[in-house]
Amino acid sequence: MRTRRHALNEMSGASSGLGWRWLPALWLLLVLAVGWHQWKFWQAPRIDSNILAMLPQDADDRLLSDITARIADASARQVVVLLGAPTAAQALQAQRAFLADLDASDSPLQASGPDADWLAEAEALYTPHRRQLLTGAQRQRLEQTPPEVLAETSMAVLFSPVAGNRMTEWLDDPLALWPQWWQQRASVSGMRVGEDGLLLARDQHWAVLQFETPGPAFRLDGQPRIGQALDHAFAAAHKQAPTLTMLRAGVPLHAEAAASQANREINTIGWGSLAAVLLLVFLAFRSLRPILLVAMSLLLGCAIALSVTALVFGQVHLLTLIFGASLVGVAEDYGIHWFASRQSAPAQPRLRLMRSLLPGLLLALLTSSVAYLALGLPPFPGLRQMALFSVVGLAGAFLTVVCWFPWLDTGIARQTRFADVIGRSLARWPRIGSGRGWKIGIVAVLLLAVAGLAQLRFNDDLRSLQSSPPQLLREQADIGQLLGMPSPAQFYLVRGHSAEQVLQREEALTARLQTLQAEGKMGGYRAISDWLPSAQRQQSSLALSQRVEGQVIEQVAAALDEKLQAPARQVPPLDLPTWLQDPVSQPFRSLWLGTLEDDQGGQAMASVVMVDDLGEPGTLQQLAQLGDDLAGVRWVDRTADFSLLLGKYRHRMSLLLLLGVALVAAVLWWRYRRQAWRALLPTLLAMLLTVAALGWLGQPLQLFNVLALMLLLGMGIDYGIFLSEHRGDPSAWLAVCVGAASTWLSFGLLALSATPALRAFGLTLLLGIGLVWLLSPLLRPLSVQEAHTP
Repeated sequence: MRTRRHALNEMSGASSGLGWRWLPALWLLLVLAVGWHQWKFWQAPRIDSNILAMLPQDADDRLLSDITARIADASARQVVVLLGAPTAAQALQAQRAFLADLDASDSPLQASGPDADWLAEAEALYTPHRRQLLTGAQRQRLEQTPPEVLAETSMAVLFSPVAGNRMTEWLDDPLALWPQWWQQRASVSGMRVGEDGLLLARDQHWAVLQFETPGPAFRLDGQPRIGQALDHAFAAAHKQAPTLTMLRAGVPLHAEAAASQANREINTIGWGSLAAVLLLVFLAFRSLRPILLVAMSLLLGCAIALSVTALVFGQVHLLTLIFGASLVGVAEDYGIHWFASRQSAPAQPRLRLMRSLLPGLLLALLTSSVAYLALGLPPFPGLRQMALFSVVGLAGAFLTVVCWFPWLDTGIARQTRFADVIGRSLARWPRIGSGRGWKIGIVAVLLLAVAGLAQLRFNDDLRSLQSSPPQLLREQADIGQLLGMPSPAQFYLVRGHSAEQVLQREEALTARLQTLQAEGKMGGYRAISDWLPSAQRQQSSLALSQRVEGQVIEQVAAALDEKLQAPARQVPPLDLPTWLQDPVSQPFRSLWLGTLEDDQGGQAMASVVMVDDLGEPGTLQQLAQLGDDLAGVRWVDRTADFSLLLGKYRHRMSLLLLLGVALVAAVLWWRYRRQAWRALLPTLLAMLLTVAALGWLGQPLQLFNVLALMLLLGMGIDYGIFLSEHRGDPSAWLAVCVGAASTWLSFGLLALSATPALRAFGLTLLLGIGLVWLLSPLLRPLSVQEAHTP
């Protein structure tokens, strides 16, 4: 029993006795190396602000993940701006002023999108193939309408007053099929352009501007440069049109908003946490030395964590820095515990004091590290960075305290009234007993917990993690309705053995989508086959149009008693390579995926068909079932897929949380044997009551709440360990109170984050840390004096 109980003491004592005098020098060399790396790192900081890195990687469908990444990359740098004015002249004048202001500034935006000659270029490409291009409605009309009826329509077209505005000569298009084809292209592709290149909608004339950012959308520096450039340009344009309206949309705008928000939160949470910790340290010890040394341990811990994370991952995620800023609420425990013990035993030699504290400090570091490392188990790159950053940061702060504090803390440990009051309060703190009052209280708390758990709900919807500004979301939705911009999260994946087969399967799918569109259940769709029909469709359309138009021209010629004959032109079908190489395909080129390799090593050609403006809630379900019986067609809803994946990992992490409890319990049993429950039970009760409180507050349980409970397990155990290691010692209780208060404040600030994942972390730990602090002294063991009192 004695051997087991004191094994950790002996191990720490032996290790501390081997070359103890060399430890400060060795640690100094490591700190200097970190300082050199930090200087190099901040010369060109590799900070990744890609919020998508927080999402799990779908290892079960690598092909689909690659396709999604390609689709996202196609739109990740695009920004769309709409300038609306009551008249076309005002809109065009505002457009010129807007673009001029952007050109004169150092804006990161570059003009993109189809040029002004796009329509003319498209007409030049498609006109020779006019008879090969028919819509589904046109084919049905030509097949089912008698030739004499079509001839009457053709004569009406011939003698129409607006015949001079036709796109071709009457003989080339006697039924005016060509303008109708263009009208449908506009309705299904979002190209709703009117006079002077403006979009007419909502009694406004809208100038549509498209831009690209020079770099990836998610790698920003936290400064809202794009938003500021657009606001400044809008102010210049507003002078030309006082009633001007601006709408903005694009992934870079959301990414920039997230990066700016994260930058603000780093300053608020990081500096706020540090200020709270230092204030508490000052109140407890009334000396500048503890403040400087504790601050040094925190800064070195974060610096070492940043360097190691950068070396391992190549770059550091911005959310890792935000989360790491809350690390100061945990890592200061080691330094505070040292100064509290120094204050309690000022005459004890410093090295001997450190040896006596090492068992508890090592055990606290071990349990906290186990909890933090559990963050790295799911395939979340961002969480793995957080796990490494946290463990290394804790270890760095711990080693700074162990290696340097006995040598640097040479002054007198000042006694303070604040520390004395807190330390002596432990003796007056009650213990849970077997009395009737305690039993009633325990039953009441358990009933409240059960009621809270009964109200708990789960929410793994990925959209619940959305943190973009509401105004930006409204503008995105408005532009989506005006332009028919599709969502990259929902689409059809169409595969086939050849490009021809892919286009044929697309045509079968789009025929069904047109039915939904006619019913008003969706705004539109985008498909390559609408701009490049399959060769089979082109040949059949050519045969049909030549036959029917020939009959119509014969009947019109007979009615007019003139000799009329359609020009004979044989044009081969427009093929995919020709279409892809032509500038006309630029707006739709990203829909073609080319040759893909699946997980089985096979190859296939593939494209995507994108949908937009899902008007009714049940439309997603209809779209999911629409292509079930079509070969090579698969509906993809990445939002739903990621939501399911988040739910799956919530279940997995819940099981890992139970495993973590078992491992911590085993470590505590090895150390404390039958008294281990006193160190473990406060944290377990706090976790249970925290989840129940989430139910009472109406907060859903998500993956990030479970991850926070994992951290609570590692942090809360420290308080039970310190009270068990130093039974009845006021200095241990002072360290627990100051450490818990600073941790509570740190994660309390994290609960104010506008990032939903971090807010879930913060709220869970805000409740949990407070409960652990409240419960730990209630279950503390008897002090040495109490144990020997008869």
